[in-house]
Amino acid sequence: MAPLPLLEIDRLSLQFRTRDGVVHALREVSLRIERGEIVGLVGESGSGKSVLSYALLGISDRAARITGGAARFGGMDLLGATPAELVDLRGREVSMIFQSPRTALNPIRAVGRQIEDVLRRHAAVRSEDLRERAVQALREVAIADPERRYAAYPFELSGGMCQRVMIALALACRPALLIADEPTTGLDVTTQAAVMDLIVQLARERQMATLFITHDLGLAADYCDRIVVMHAGQVVESAPAAQLFAAPRHPYAARLLASTPREDTVLDALAPIAGSLPDLRRADLPACRFAERCERASARCRSEAPPLDAEAEHAVACWHPLDQPSPASAGEGGRAAAG
Repeated sequence: MAPLPLLEIDRLSLQFRTRDGVVHALREVSLRIERGEIVGLVGESGSGKSVLSYALLGISDRAARITGGAARFGGMDLLGATPAELVDLRGREVSMIFQSPRTALNPIRAVGRQIEDVLRRHAAVRSEDLRERAVQALREVAIADPERRYAAYPFELSGGMCQRVMIALALACRPALLIADEPTTGLDVTTQAAVMDLIVQLARERQMATLFITHDLGLAADYCDRIVVMHAGQVVESAPAAQLFAAPRHPYAARLLASTPREDTVLDALAPIAGSLPDLRRADLPACRFAERCERASARCRSEAPPLDAEAEHAVACWHPLDQPSPASAGEGGRAAAG
């Protein structure tokens, strides 16, 4: 019998009730993450990537309401857990790196003290050992002179340094799952690579599962084992990274790749995705939410939702998927795409 995945999301749906109507933010989202696996969750801004992560941790906006589905972490029912159980889980078993470290960090508390707060709440650390453990956490994320940085405030640190502090906070209790929500936003290219190298190195060393949320397909190609593509609150494709970048099967995934620059890309060759995300407040949303932007769409796409087999190695939710190339050509293409 195969072991259960660390995280399993099964047809999760979520709505927001607003003054302007109900926003159908997530529709039957399914996703699995194995222990030690690094999964990239990609898609345009507004596709529901962050909304999904907040729902898992129980930190959604008050207007959010889960309308169906299930989510299990290590066998624990996340949607049925009490607030106290989720508070105990967050930071200890599941941690998150938020998009903006300067916003997430407490501006009037030294960064070392903030790490101590996490250790005090979730780890069995004696009071006299808290400072040493906090300094060690800073050292593990390659912060120079961690003893001095322990007493620094966020405004005294660079953006890259604040992001390293966020990583230290998230990993202080050695969680089984790390959710990294756009962890390189606002950083220069060199710092982006350093931050991602650090996250992946620690994930591999600790066999920590990682959900890497990003709209940067280049970073996803370089660092992820598997890619899950979201569009307008729906998962449309899931596959090993090399396979997806070599041969995307959903028209949206293919368009997303075609609009992404690579090292050898000529600017004129980039093909933007026509149209925009549908208004998720509409009562008449098509069953496939990409149907109105897709040249392959048929009447069936608008009326009947295509299924997604979340357990398949390469799963695609599409009635008219792109042809699957031969294994040989797919392998060659994957190396070129990720290169």
